[in-house]
Amino acid sequence: MPFEFFISKRYLRSKNQGGFLSLITLLSISGVAVGVMALLVVIAVMTGAKTELRNKILGVESHILLMRYGGEFYDYKEKIETVKNFDSVVSATPFIYSQIIIKSASNTSGAVLKGIDLNSSAGTVEKSVKKIIAQYSETAERQNGKKRISKIVLGKSLAEEIGVNAGDTVYVMLPKGRVSPIGYIPVMKRVAVAGIFDSGMSEYDSAVIYTPLEDARQILNMEKIVNGIAINVKDIYNAGKVLNEIVAEAGPSYWGKDWMSMNKNLFSALKMEKTAMFIILILIVLVAAFNIASMLIMMVMEKRKDIAILKAMGASDKIIKRIFMLKGLTIGGIGTFIGVVFGICLTFALSKYKFISLPEDIYFFATLPVELKLTDIIAITASSLFICFIATIYPARQAARLNPVDAIRYG
Repeated sequence: MPFEFFISKRYLRSKNQGGFLSLITLLSISGVAVGVMALLVVIAVMTGAKTELRNKILGVESHILLMRYGGEFYDYKEKIETVKNFDSVVSATPFIYSQIIIKSASNTSGAVLKGIDLNSSAGTVEKSVKKIIAQYSETAERQNGKKRISKIVLGKSLAEEIGVNAGDTVYVMLPKGRVSPIGYIPVMKRVAVAGIFDSGMSEYDSAVIYTPLEDARQILNMEKIVNGIAINVKDIYNAGKVLNEIVAEAGPSYWGKDWMSMNKNLFSALKMEKTAMFIILILIVLVAAFNIASMLIMMVMEKRKDIAILKAMGASDKIIKRIFMLKGLTIGGIGTFIGVVFGICLTFALSKYKFISLPEDIYFFATLPVELKLTDIIAITASSLFICFIATIYPARQAARLNPVDAIRYG
């Protein structure tokens, strides 16, 4: 064992008469461990929230929306074939959307009607809607009369707000009415509620209504046109680059948005919050590092004679400095290791047993989301060890500068 390690190990185990330094050592280790554990858990929760929110958003939104300046376009079939020629594109499907007012027997609410192509729907919610419409029986349609009426699928929150269930009939009021001799008359269409979907996002469930593409055209009195093309790509983080390539190929009349730009403010806020929490919680480790520095300073004062004897025996300033730095780093390393172990165990328990529940009407998730990444563990461990290293520099220098003659004479 190297000389510095041997002396540092002996100092770490040694006690003074009152055992005071040993208590400070335990407190320093505990402080570092608690700080690292808290930092790991909080960062894991922040990362989990970001991932869960991203998955929910991509469950209801496409990766890219391609639209045309001036509104609807007729040549959408040609554009879909053009888009599908890109290797990075997984699917491309047309859609129609329009703001409407939905009216039931008990209540009225505003919403967005979205018409989707059931043959090429790719989103999680759209697949659920497709399944709901497929299960909508012929008997339910016949109950609404001999004339076929359009089918819609409501979000859970919207259905509860207007008080309807699957199989009920409601009225849709269009934004474009007609002018009559008695003034402006809104156009109302009777539609059947084929079912109810739950995306897990109450704000979305309270504002969106799905319907097949042809039914959307019938409700809105539209021709064979669409409002845009929804595109999904292989690499979601490369959506912006793919969008630029598609727009360049489609021509100057077209423009688009990717999912990151549509939710830029939300994810920027989450990133800033994660950074702020990291800085705040690293202060706990910093306080523990001050304890390490204080403990080393007191040990230097207590071990003045030992340091003088070591120097008289030929120990250099560098060796004395390493002895106290190694002791401080050992304390910081033990605390960091304990904190990482307990932090990983706690995040695993939160992830597996989900014993912390959240109100779904306030948050986007029912339980506390947890995701611990290896890069976060490495960053937190490195930050903790670096802070502990910085805390050992001053006491170690003071020990190295100690004059052995004065230490023996006045010690």
